[in-house]
Amino acid sequence: MGFIKLNDAPRAKIMIRAANWVGDAIMTTPVIRAVRKNFPKARITVLAKPWVIPVYENNPYIDDILVYDSNNRHKKGFGTLRLARDLRECKFDLAILMQNAFEAGLLSFLAGIKERVGYNTDARGFLLNRSIKLDPALKKGHLIDYYIGILKGASLVDAGRKLDLFLCEPDREFANYFLEQRKFDLSEPVIGINPGATGGTAKRWFPRRFARVCKNLAQKFKVKILIFGGPQDKELGDYIAGLSKGNCINIAGTTSLGQAFALIEKCSLFITNDSGLMHAAAALNINQVAVIGSTDYIATSASNENSVMVRVPVPCSPCMKDICPTDHQCMIKSVLIWLWRGVIFF
Repeated sequence: MGFIKLNDAPRAKIMIRAANWVGDAIMTTPVIRAVRKNFPKARITVLAKPWVIPVYENNPYIDDILVYDSNNRHKKGFGTLRLARDLRECKFDLAILMQNAFEAGLLSFLAGIKERVGYNTDARGFLLNRSIKLDPALKKGHLIDYYIGILKGASLVDAGRKLDLFLCEPDREFANYFLEQRKFDLSEPVIGINPGATGGTAKRWFPRRFARVCKNLAQKFKVKILIFGGPQDKELGDYIAGLSKGNCINIAGTTSLGQAFALIEKCSLFITNDSGLMHAAAALNINQVAVIGSTDYIATSASNENSVMVRVPVPCSPCMKDICPTDHQCMIKSVLIWLWRGVIFF
């Protein structure tokens, strides 16, 4: 049975179930570009949790975004049924599931979507009439290729691995205004650090080392460094700013995600842990240094050529744990000795 023919049907409606985390969402953007390539006349809608919507909202390959309000209207239980009803009212012809959970398959089934495409993970294969068997090689590769594999398994053509992140002018204007107000000379480097990471401390390089890097770079270039992060990282940012003796401006938790993207776009250098903002910098092709310890560097490393990965292959890494159960050797031994514009910094 051939794949549904939608490319010449202007009425065709496609729903893409987005990944749930910012970094994963960014790594699915090559799939969205490919879906548009395969179905140029279709109406493409992304179903996404609220916190990842900024990844998609300016994407020209997307027509609509539906909010998966899992904390309120679509909360687990009756909210799941309500979301299925909302999707049914949209009368989608095709669902492409980037999110691999059983729930994603159940929702598309309950919504009555005719064609349901996704990996046969989480015991949901019977809910998908386009159930894709996961190639074992993709389990050992990068997540970008893992997501693209869904399309290939459905006999659709891909559109390359390049990440997309489209910014809006109001966010770019905010970034310009923010830097002007703080007297940044845009002819000089703008440097950002991202010392936080979701899921616990195992993924984080040490605050004192971030602070030492900031002091060295600030002294060399006579600039202040921006500390990025979410509201949960504000205290960490304040601590690093204090250690760096006035060389940093902590903006963690003070901007929207879109505004943070726009400020990263202004950076000449971005130093980060494995995080969503690391993938944002990769999508924007920003020079960056990524310190990776507990996570799978093959699956989630930054994908742009301007990224340098700092990783020490200790026996217990990658452990994929939130909290290091031993002595955090993957981070203790990760020392930044890296040349950038003639500066070797720690």
